[in-house]
Amino acid sequence: MNVAIVNPPRFDGASVVREERCEVVERYSVLEPYSLLQLAALLRAAGHRVSLLDANGTNTSYRDVESWLRMRSYDALILRFTPTTFDYDLRVAALSKEIRPDATTIGLCWTLRTLPLDVLKEAKGLDIYLRHEFESVGPHLVEALENDAPLDFVPGIAFREDGHVCVTSDARPIEDYDSIPIPAYDLLPSLRPYFISAPACRPFTIMYASKGCPFACSFCTVARTSWKYRSAENVLEELRYLEEHHKIRTVSFFDETFTMNKKRVRALCEGIRKERLDIRWYCNTRVHLVDPELLATMRAAGCSGMSFGVESGNQGILDTVSKQATVGQAEQAIRWAKEAGIKTYCAFILGLPGETWNSAMDTIDFALRTLPNGAQFNVLAPYPGTELYETLQAKGALPDVDWRAMYQDAAILGTDGLSKEELNRLRKLAYTKLYFSSRWWRQNLRTALATRDDFELAFRYGLRVLSNYFIHGMHGTH
Repeated sequence: MNVAIVNPPRFDGASVVREERCEVVERYSVLEPYSLLQLAALLRAAGHRVSLLDANGTNTSYRDVESWLRMRSYDALILRFTPTTFDYDLRVAALSKEIRPDATTIGLCWTLRTLPLDVLKEAKGLDIYLRHEFESVGPHLVEALENDAPLDFVPGIAFREDGHVCVTSDARPIEDYDSIPIPAYDLLPSLRPYFISAPACRPFTIMYASKGCPFACSFCTVARTSWKYRSAENVLEELRYLEEHHKIRTVSFFDETFTMNKKRVRALCEGIRKERLDIRWYCNTRVHLVDPELLATMRAAGCSGMSFGVESGNQGILDTVSKQATVGQAEQAIRWAKEAGIKTYCAFILGLPGETWNSAMDTIDFALRTLPNGAQFNVLAPYPGTELYETLQAKGALPDVDWRAMYQDAAILGTDGLSKEELNRLRKLAYTKLYFSSRWWRQNLRTALATRDDFELAFRYGLRVLSNYFIHGMHGTH
């Protein structure tokens, strides 16, 4: 079967990240469509012919997308979309219907997986919504289409039939994450356009060494999902490929919880050192899943930065959302990482249930006290499919909000103690206090002067901070 895969163009001039838990507009990062590259590799391994256009990465327009589609003969088209760029992204499906009406259009989106009826009601040009677990569902779905088999037996999808929308059972995760071939990097013209946070230290790619998170944070779209992982050797195979074929310099592991299994992380670090892979890498994890020995091992293997989901500097707020971590553990993890020479980046959420002005100030004070090298202050977006969304809806506390408006730079609901306007002021205050901290700038300057790569990255990150604050007023940034 001939399959065309499209990552839609940028939105209003800004790059869009269309990756599972990160389906957001992100002005300061251009990421490979890694999940689509994985899906392309799986489909090719199953014998299908695949072409791919990353319109976001190459910064091409819809006119270019149209030309690309007209030049190809395809039986199915696959695209990714996000809640906030929904109507814009789905123009790809509408274009396809104009150009090749008989080609099946398939859309992927993790965040809206619990709202399949709404998705297909709104997306007139979309034939099939692949809701989740694309690794196991994608090849099964394309095979069914090729054989003209009933779609009722393909799990994890919603589709149109005789004027109605049919939703199949939930899909099971792929059983062997190592079975996914190396992503189809060859379908990209180059890795040069891609970067995260700042255009430095390239060539760059994101990578999943694992996916899913069994923890129960009530605000998170991946909470209580099965943790599937690749072996250390399988990850090393991809790193070797990237060094050989793309001279890769920087990798950002996009795992929700990179250090879930410390033994596996140590094995990966040992392999990187043994094979003398000259890469710098970054990862995300939880504050209670690190220790000084592990961090030292990671630093010795090239780990340059680590992101922690701290969320709040108030323990009561953390307990309310089932964070299963403490403020003390967060403070300790940041200190340990700094002592190991690993830059720290912390994500905070203002407006979680029970938030007051004082508890929000606890979060701001935490950031000023611990001084992570970078910080992200979001306001709560109660995404569909989260426990928090269900709880608020059951209480009647969730207004009739269009999920297209759920972006974390502006509050869409307040708390019992704070209005939406107060939450937005607190977000701006948090950035103001951090960005105008002389201690924060001195710390980052010392880090920047450590190596040439760090200087380039820090310089560009500093420009981003100034532009974000003074030009964009912290809008449109995640």
